[in-house]
Amino acid sequence: MPRILTITLNPTVDFASDAHIVRPTRKIRTSPVATYPGGGGVNVARVIRALGGETEAVILAGGEIGTLLKRLLEERGVPSHRIDIEGQTRIGFDVKETYTGLEYRFVPEGPEVTDAELQAVLDHVVADDSAWVVASGSLPAGAPRDFYARIAEAAEARGARFVLDSSGPGLAATLEAADVYLAKPNLRELGELVGRELTSDEAGAAAAELVRHHNLTYAAITLGEDGGVLAGPEGVLRLPALTVRLRSAVGAGDSFLAAMTWGLSEGRPVEDAFRLGMAAGTAALLTRGTQLCRREDVFALYERMAAL
Repeated sequence: MPRILTITLNPTVDFASDAHIVRPTRKIRTSPVATYPGGGGVNVARVIRALGGETEAVILAGGEIGTLLKRLLEERGVPSHRIDIEGQTRIGFDVKETYTGLEYRFVPEGPEVTDAELQAVLDHVVADDSAWVVASGSLPAGAPRDFYARIAEAAEARGARFVLDSSGPGLAATLEAADVYLAKPNLRELGELVGRELTSDEAGAAAAELVRHHNLTYAAITLGEDGGVLAGPEGVLRLPALTVRLRSAVGAGDSFLAAMTWGLSEGRPVEDAFRLGMAAGTAALLTRGTQLCRREDVFALYERMAAL
């Protein structure tokens, strides 16, 4: 079974809780509190493991919170490789206001990283034997804008396929400089890449344009209630969204990327892997906070998606 290496340069420990109502100045009593390992690549590794895939999560982690992050991954059975950093790993907060159903997310910027710490990530990618490398999440302070491109080049040099889910300069620089097998920008990010504001109806054509003009094999764009599109050598595939009862949208994109990448690594046709990703992204809507998707929900929704 091909192993999938995930890279998280700016991970978090996420605390999720409920509050009756959120107001300024007053103390906000929250209950209960759940703690999760977080950050894009960490979430991807958690979902791959839940689906039955082989994975390892590479994390830049520092301080007491970094130690907690490593322990939380171990408790969930997710193999990880910690690269120690001088800074303290960040803490994220997710608060669900039960009175309105609104969700508030507080995400700190995170610590600055050094060249030596980043080089340790590249060294691990070079020495690893995984068939797939997934880089997901924001670039930390101190990382050059082309660092994901360097990871892509290191993966390509040993024959691994590279998957990217990031934003801003890091995403643009990687698509300009490196070969990427699968990228997952959202609609806003896609618009920034093609140089114009987009509606969901324009996403398919814009994704196809992105593929044509870069060394990118597939572009997958999730559109919330408008479904999703996949652009690649075969053309553009659009799927509608499945209707479910929403608990939280947190982690839907990570769940999508994890399931699609796992499906591809298993040898599924790309259209089938895309449907599996759509099912996982929808399944994440059924759980609270950063709990992510459940295996049984993913495959139940996949059966519905496969009929579309």
